[in-house]
Amino acid sequence: MSDAPLTAQMMALCGIPEVHPGDDLVSLILRALSQSQIQLQDGDVLVVTQKIVSKAEGCLVNLKEITPSSHAKMLAEETGKDARLVEVILQQSRSVIRRRPGTLITETLHGWICANAGVDRSNVGGAEGEWVLTLPQDPDTSARKLRDGLQAATGADIAIIISDTHGRPWRLGTVNLALGVAGMQPLLDLRGLQDRHGYRLRTTRVARADELAAAAGLLSGQAAEGLPVVLIRGVAYQPGNGRAVDMQRSIEKDLFR
Repeated sequence: MSDAPLTAQMMALCGIPEVHPGDDLVSLILRALSQSQIQLQDGDVLVVTQKIVSKAEGCLVNLKEITPSSHAKMLAEETGKDARLVEVILQQSRSVIRRRPGTLITETLHGWICANAGVDRSNVGGAEGEWVLTLPQDPDTSARKLRDGLQAATGADIAIIISDTHGRPWRLGTVNLALGVAGMQPLLDLRGLQDRHGYRLRTTRVARADELAAAAGLLSGQAAEGLPVVLIRGVAYQPGNGRAVDMQRSIEKDLFR
């Protein structure tokens, strides 16, 4: 093994403008790469925040146009949330997992378990009305389209991660994780390998896509940074046709549901 230090690079792309429904994210990313004088290379990973993907795909909802159901009104009373917002959350959910004042945890239509089905008001904007943003309909498909477009334009064999910020059930603080992937296996399977002392690993699978999404969050931020695309270079991952949903734990293996 070489004694040279292992290194990796992360670069937030500047120049991504406010994204609107119908915008071509591939063109916006290519322009930002050009402005930063960066050329994509084989093995690069681009981590793209869910928010700009949802905006480009038109996942905006005006709460002024929402009529809450009786179920939404009941949950709104229990949680103290806007009944119209709760209605949107229910429309984006398979089931309600937990509720308490100020908190509504659901399983999304994609199978992710998170607060408010990922429906968000922050950094949404909108000239008139009260706008919220839902998750993309199929983040893995969104990631694949981005990868196909960027690969066709540059010739580089890259991976794409669409990231979102989620809370965690046993720890305080939010962290970015992968909602969609393309060009990589999201899980790095180490089962069967030996550690430094000869012990053979039996269960270890690393959520590499989540690790990369979390790392990109150090640069993309959560507030007014305006840096929704981060390039990561020099980190090993398993290429392939994986999907982020491959990381979901089945209910049969979920000890807490």
